Amino acid sequence: MSDMNAQTIDSTALGGFRILLIISGGIAAYKSLDLIRRLRERGAELRCVLTAGGAEFITPLSVASLSESPVYTDLWSLKDESEMGHIRLSRECDLIIIAPASANILAQMANGLASDLATTTLLAADKPILIAPAMNQMMWGHAATQANIATLRQRGVHQIGPGSGEMACGETGSGRMAEPLEIVAAATDLLRGNGPLRGKRAIVTSGPTVEPLDPVRFISNRSSGKQGQAIAASLARAGAETIMISGPTGLAPPPGVKTIFVETAQEMLDACVNMLPADIAVCAAAVSDWRAADMAGQKLKKTGDGPPSIALAENPDILASLSTRNDSRPALVVGFAAETENIIEHARAKIAKKGCDWLLANDVGGDTGTFGGDNNRIRFLTRDGRTEDWPDMRKTDVANELVNRIAQHFAQSA
Repeated sequence: MSDMNAQTIDSTALGGFRILLIISGGIAAYKSLDLIRRLRERGAELRCVLTAGGAEFITPLSVASLSESPVYTDLWSLKDESEMGHIRLSRECDLIIIAPASANILAQMANGLASDLATTTLLAADKPILIAPAMNQMMWGHAATQANIATLRQRGVHQIGPGSGEMACGETGSGRMAEPLEIVAAATDLLRGNGPLRGKRAIVTSGPTVEPLDPVRFISNRSSGKQGQAIAASLARAGAETIMISGPTGLAPPPGVKTIFVETAQEMLDACVNMLPADIAVCAAAVSDWRAADMAGQKLKKTGDGPPSIALAENPDILASLSTRNDSRPALVVGFAAETENIIEHARAKIAKKGCDWLLANDVGGDTGTFGGDNNRIRFLTRDGRTEDWPDMRKTDVANELVNRIAQHFAQSA
């Protein structure tokens, strides 16, 4: 029975994590196909680099089919380099796995060589690296290989295996690549165990709220939920237990994030309170300020006497409620301020009134493209009066910047 049929697979164990898999030359490359499947089963997002040596044993088509992602092979490919250059490959991931890691690629890594796409990417990497060595026992035991391994360990490279046993060459000894599930376990420990927010619990609100006027019509806003989703995904990648409470957006929940769907502001507040206690609260939802004081039981009809008079009532203030709780206030409460004019002035007034620790203010005027778009321009304010202007960035980059600051905040207060 495969472990797909057993009830032991956590399909979110690596959810939200981005892994770059480098497959170098060696007969053990065939195991990398199973490794891809195992990583994907657990929710990992994969990009793969196949070296020329690796391509002698398995095909780019096999790797692409299993990873559901393009396979990168050539440093000098104009198409690949323009779409996803080696710098982005090395930076837009949370972990790099080299499996199999041949004696050749280990030697190049130890000596800082950059002769192909794989080694150039590794030299540009600023992310954790996990190697799964695989080679003949004599090659593994050679003084040069052991010296290279010692150098890589000193530089912080992580290692799984090799194991001992019978090899494809007919010899027996150390040099067998670790089994795919062993590599998955090591990767999971690195990603989940070493995240800067491991052990923290985070609540994120996202998207708009919907306040019904009658069974057909409602009050809402143009929020897409993209920024809140990006923040929730980034918190999960940083190791936090993340709960996202989302209004209607039409977006798929981020992998590895517990998601609770709501409609109204009151439902969103109730869900937030039910998820307490938490260490972090990020209120990124665009909550409707008003609701109908009395929802009509039937569809409001035209009568020819002009539009109906609709009495409005003020919605609960979720950010203020979380910021001022006496019993279970999160240690760090972060709010958003969507403004169309006097951004800094209104943001300073809001952070003082709401009592949150940080506030991210942005211009959502009609010509900015913030609502529904992929970019955001942030003014970052703190309760002690500090203000920063962040450059125009993709919402995913805004999320990563915010989460990095959250991690630094807890590291400094530890």
